[in-house]
Amino acid sequence: MKQYILYITIIINLTACSSKNEFVLFNQTDALQNGTKPQNLNQPIETRIDSAKFEYKIRPHDRLSISTYKHPELSTTANQVGANSSLGQGILVNSNGIIRLPLIDDVKIAGLTQPQAQQLLETKFREYLNHPSVQVEVLNKRAFVLGEVHHPGPVELRNEQVPLLQLLSIAGDLTVGANRQSIMIMKNRGDAIETKIVSLTDTNSIQTANQMIRPNDIVYVVPKSMRIFNNKINEINPIFQLVANALTPFLTIRLLTR
Repeated sequence: MKQYILYITIIINLTACSSKNEFVLFNQTDALQNGTKPQNLNQPIETRIDSAKFEYKIRPHDRLSISTYKHPELSTTANQVGANSSLGQGILVNSNGIIRLPLIDDVKIAGLTQPQAQQLLETKFREYLNHPSVQVEVLNKRAFVLGEVHHPGPVELRNEQVPLLQLLSIAGDLTVGANRQSIMIMKNRGDAIETKIVSLTDTNSIQTANQMIRPNDIVYVVPKSMRIFNNKINEINPIFQLVANALTPFLTIRLLTR
């Protein structure tokens, strides 16, 4: 009996609630600490963040929507059959960065921004059309959120980029088991991956929360060590239950024969 009590005590201690600071975002920032002081209530506290200009460059295997004004037969939607999602629409940039369109045939488009691609296609079409107007849009601009969020998976980026905190909110917010001091961001640099670990509770967490996530970036929310331990406990609990059920008749007989 003492062994059972000791086992239960250990489990309770190991699965005890985490401190409040592990769940409160920005809890070490000057903005939060100073903002809660009576003299600063309702007073704005400014935190400067970096906002670098960014334009996505088309890559091989991207899927594009190309619309030619007053010439639907030259648009990528003209030959679509039964395509209901963005992944099944448009035209695919091949592995060499080339697309093929009516009249102008092969055009190398990888490495260009959307405005640059529009200008190139208009120049090509100008040999056959009067005042062509072309619109190009990349359909598969997505970031990916994994780990301890409520809705992991791809997140469509309707804009060129999105702040980290907004991306996490789209993914359903962090779970109770999320390590708010350890969020891994993997930025796709084309031929290299830049990886860094950031915190949403330290003194720089407001700047961190507003850093921009761009297409093809991956955000991985690391689980807390206690969450991993709880999962292991859940895995071995059925074994303990099976052993307990098997031993119960023998323990009962032993008690009755005393």
